[in-house]
Amino acid sequence: MSRRPSDGAVADRDAEAVDPLRPADAIDGKGEPADGTGDGITSPKLGFVGWMRWGWRQLTSMRTALVLLLLLAIAAVPGSIVPQRSADPNGVSQYFSSNPTLAPILDKMQLFDVYSSAWFSAIYILLFVSLIGCIIPRTKHHFTALRARPPRTPARLARLEDHRESLVELEPGEDAGHAASRAVDLAASLLRKGGYRIERYDSRGSASVSAERGYLRETGNLIFHTALVGVLVAVGLGGGFTYTGQRVIVQGTTFVNSVGTDYSSFNPGRFVDPDSLTPYTLKLDKFDVTYVPFGQKDAGQAGDFAAHLTTQLPGQSAQTGTVRVNHPLQIAGDDVYLLGNGYAPTITVRNAKGEVVFHDTVPFLPQDNNMTSIGVVKVADGLPEQLGFVGFFYPTQVKLGSGAFSSAYPNLLNPVLTLNVYGGDLGINNGIPRSVYALDPTGMTQLTGGKTGVKSIELSPGQTTQLPKGYGTITFENDSPAGAKDQSQAVKRFVSLSIHHDAAGPWALAFAVLAIAGLLLALFVPRRRMWVKATPAGDGLRIEYAALARGEDPTLKAAVDDLAAKHAKALDAAGAASVPDQAAKAPSVD
Repeated sequence: MSRRPSDGAVADRDAEAVDPLRPADAIDGKGEPADGTGDGITSPKLGFVGWMRWGWRQLTSMRTALVLLLLLAIAAVPGSIVPQRSADPNGVSQYFSSNPTLAPILDKMQLFDVYSSAWFSAIYILLFVSLIGCIIPRTKHHFTALRARPPRTPARLARLEDHRESLVELEPGEDAGHAASRAVDLAASLLRKGGYRIERYDSRGSASVSAERGYLRETGNLIFHTALVGVLVAVGLGGGFTYTGQRVIVQGTTFVNSVGTDYSSFNPGRFVDPDSLTPYTLKLDKFDVTYVPFGQKDAGQAGDFAAHLTTQLPGQSAQTGTVRVNHPLQIAGDDVYLLGNGYAPTITVRNAKGEVVFHDTVPFLPQDNNMTSIGVVKVADGLPEQLGFVGFFYPTQVKLGSGAFSSAYPNLLNPVLTLNVYGGDLGINNGIPRSVYALDPTGMTQLTGGKTGVKSIELSPGQTTQLPKGYGTITFENDSPAGAKDQSQAVKRFVSLSIHHDAAGPWALAFAVLAIAGLLLALFVPRRRMWVKATPAGDGLRIEYAALARGEDPTLKAAVDDLAAKHAKALDAAGAASVPDQAAKAPSVD
């Protein structure tokens, strides 16, 4: 039994002698020559240009592009959680009111403007540069590879893992060199039919063909990354030509596609000219909705919503259209979406002399599934003081055990309107914008309801009652058509529409489809090389088949077997007989 020396003894021995199996000028792991002479290797210091080149290579690597793509997806998440000024300015205002401490912090982090924030733009631009810097050199390399000849046949094909060999007998007197060339010609024909690029290489008494295929894999890869750049450009540049606006339309009224007159809110892209919008019109003829009847499961649940509109483009005849949830109406390149709906009671206020000082159909915003709705009426002129009305509308009024009112069903079975009256300054003359759907009672005096001791005003369609302090009267108008036998049409409906013009949508979709097509090519097209070599061996030919894949290719072995089988059939048809399988399986000798 031999004894292994200790680590210290090995170190002493290495210090006294150099490993005889290593060259004298070999460099060890510490950068020192193996013989202990010289100063070793000193890496040069990177200057400014060197560091810039290193940083560019890191930025344009595929790994960095994937990381930036992931960061971009993560950075977009706050945009779906926090309301955005570009899409929901009223939601942002409400967020500030509900979260006065947190909202300013989020605003400094630009979370209310995620998609135009500095940090989101930085990720977006870096991803764009990374993809461009990655695509250009790879495209040049791929173009060069497409023009290059298939590689020369290796001298020892048996060293490749996927290798087959067979022996073919020749006819007496047949020239072996000619037979080898003919066998390789047959193999080349089969490979060409299989989509391979081929090149003949004959040397040292052997004939061979080199073939390769699968360049569509890299082509698909480049298409995928180029399409990603296209998506980024379409979204980034096309967003500047996109606009979104919202408008509430009451039954029987008309909306004009003009920023200066009819939009409740309008959010244009940076390249949109608000004065150049196509001035088409939308008129709400009626709004249809079905509810599950009383006595059935899920009674009151809404079914189909349908807003029936009359549309008209300048200089053209009027057309009819319908807007449903997730089924927008398209007009002049705009998509009109149905966002919501509700009831809009018609209210008339007269002064003590009987003169009409207010008459309007006011949208009331639904608060629950049974369409219990809240609305605000503001009378600024014509009365001794400004009045504000906070109203509650109940399509089917019921009285709860607590004495409060509620709606038991969303349809008009027992419509009732209740109003609390406030007197004082409405704050609409100080230049500060005020929402038409909210009333700030600060500085105003409550005249009815609450702790005033005066009952709230309660009206059914067609009823009129006196205002406090003898200011006049208020009427809840009945809008039922002539001949109506019930109150099912006593109150008009309204719809909330979103008009969206997306210039980037078609381009982004086209590039997304192109990216998917490129990805499929990159995933399912195998990149491989195959060789067939025929060498004279005595009275016959030794034919070798070999293949090499770039990356994972589980079908490579089957491809070699298939080629060998087809080639054997072609040789048989040409008049050559192959040796039995045991000869084909005989090991080759280098």
